[in-house]
Amino acid sequence: MIRTAILGASGFVGAELLRLCASHPELEPVRLFGDSQAGLRLDAVHPQLALAYPDLLVERYAPELLAGVDLVFAALPHGHSQRVAPDVIARGIPFVDLGADFRLSSADEYRTWYKEEHQAPELLSRFVYGIPELHRDAIAGSKTVAAAGCYPTSAILALRPLIDLVDPTTIVVDAASGVSGAGKGLKDETHFNTVDENFTAYGLLGHRHTAEMEMALDARVLFTPHLAPMNRGILATCYATAKGPCDPLAALKEAYAGEPFIHVSERAPSTKWTLGSNAVHLTARYDERTGRVLAIAALDNLVKGAAGQMIQCANLMLGLDEAAGLAKVGICP
Repeated sequence: MIRTAILGASGFVGAELLRLCASHPELEPVRLFGDSQAGLRLDAVHPQLALAYPDLLVERYAPELLAGVDLVFAALPHGHSQRVAPDVIARGIPFVDLGADFRLSSADEYRTWYKEEHQAPELLSRFVYGIPELHRDAIAGSKTVAAAGCYPTSAILALRPLIDLVDPTTIVVDAASGVSGAGKGLKDETHFNTVDENFTAYGLLGHRHTAEMEMALDARVLFTPHLAPMNRGILATCYATAKGPCDPLAALKEAYAGEPFIHVSERAPSTKWTLGSNAVHLTARYDERTGRVLAIAALDNLVKGAAGQMIQCANLMLGLDEAAGLAKVGICP
């Protein structure tokens, strides 16, 4: 078994990593780190995991506790992975980071979008950007992967095969996410009374995930995220001006033929189809009247948008079956 440590184990993504590892044939969580709930038994933090992990505790992170660990997952707020990455890398442990710290290509880009200095710029070049469908070989050959964010994963997978069909300066992405995407911490904007029966746009004109989309697509993107009154899911609706008449649905089908977690269909996808799974459902159209391309993606923000993508990357890095421990089918109703 591959002895696995999880940083940020007390959060939503940490819980999802543990849920998925419980059915993984090779990954065995042995160290769980989480400052806010350090010292608690896991079943007190995540009761739904009690039967899978009856003896685990959440601990406060210390580098020496990585002794004997074979794999590290980090699901931390931006800025925190920079502090722990040097320890993990120095020990030669394969490291999959979900934070934003190592996704961008330069410290200047990080400063522009996150409004603070990067604390480990010398490590940026060591990380591979982690969307397996697009970077499979690079991920498999790396020991350090920065898993893509949930919003960027949906938009990038919807648009990357279509980029040669459109004017890359005209891309618009409107995407809505479930409340779990905001994390476990209590905030006024994610309070039940705020979210229920409400639909809100936020991060206007400068949301940080724009940087990932532009980097991966080599394009200019206007991105507007929305908060939807649901626990899980992302629906990304993407638009761009076409260079001419085209068949974007055929382009998606060709690009993702044989991919284990991507389903391309004429039907407009629904977030509920992906619930609990690592699947992405895609569709696309060319609109003759406006000369624009429309592409839509649906995924579970906590699985393919977070923990599932991390495990998919780890499977590649460790030479395992890429689909190990990951469901292809959603839970519905």
